[in-house]
Amino acid sequence: MQKFYLENLRLKVTINEQGAELSSILSKENGYEYLWNADEKYWKRHAPVLFPIVGSLKNGGYIVDGEAYPMSQHGFARDMNFKMVKQSDGKSILFRLEYNEDTLKRYPYRFALEIAYTLEGYKIITTWRVINLDEKPIHFQIGGHPAFMCPLAGKGEQSEYFFNFDTDKDIEYSLLSANGLVESEGNVLKNDGSLVPIDEHMFDKDALIIESSDITKVTICKPDGMSYLSVGFEAPLFGLWSPAGKKAPFVCIEPWYGRADKESFEGEISDRDYDNEIAPGESFEASYFIEIEM
Repeated sequence: MQKFYLENLRLKVTINEQGAELSSILSKENGYEYLWNADEKYWKRHAPVLFPIVGSLKNGGYIVDGEAYPMSQHGFARDMNFKMVKQSDGKSILFRLEYNEDTLKRYPYRFALEIAYTLEGYKIITTWRVINLDEKPIHFQIGGHPAFMCPLAGKGEQSEYFFNFDTDKDIEYSLLSANGLVESEGNVLKNDGSLVPIDEHMFDKDALIIESSDITKVTICKPDGMSYLSVGFEAPLFGLWSPAGKKAPFVCIEPWYGRADKESFEGEISDRDYDNEIAPGESFEASYFIEIEM
């Protein structure tokens, strides 16, 4: 697998050709790795881009104009090789994926997906651009799934670490069923604007799905309360996740423009919650950032 690099005086960032996926965020100042190493014992990925769906679909597929199309969780882009189309001075890079005969069988839209990474100081900015190359509107979801070392550098236990949210309100979240569909809504994570413990049972029922909130930044803090990494976004919802029951040494902070179907969902792809529609010749763009805090 080909790898690409961005580098400055502070960080060295690695991106894989497959999925245009971030695979390393290494500090050149303290030698710490901040991104999960994809140890298959826990989870074999680092930071996949989720497209053209986020989460799982009711009945394992979706419907377009009355025709059913199967699709597995989180879509296919994360497993495809992207083409690197532009790199600038080791500080930014652009990848592109276009539809082909195989994708049309699973997703009946002609599209291009561009993923750009920009390194600015301690910050890595990810930008997604979805382009409609078709003669009809296309429907999609997109999201990030970056996983971060927690504990950091093997120091302490994960249960000694904290989340910090840029709100002082309690946080309402949903949970997933055994089928990966949204079923348990209205759960509350107590929050007063300070530190929220990453309890060892926090992810016993899979991801926490947080929507309809005013949160735009989530920070991970060490046992002493000092922050070491933040994720900033303007997405309408986000997920928090770590594999249930594995004591996996990482947590995910996932900005999403879409989510899994509800157990009660019935309808076509255009009826899905958080469906994004692009007219022919138009595009959709969104971004988020990861910032290392020294």
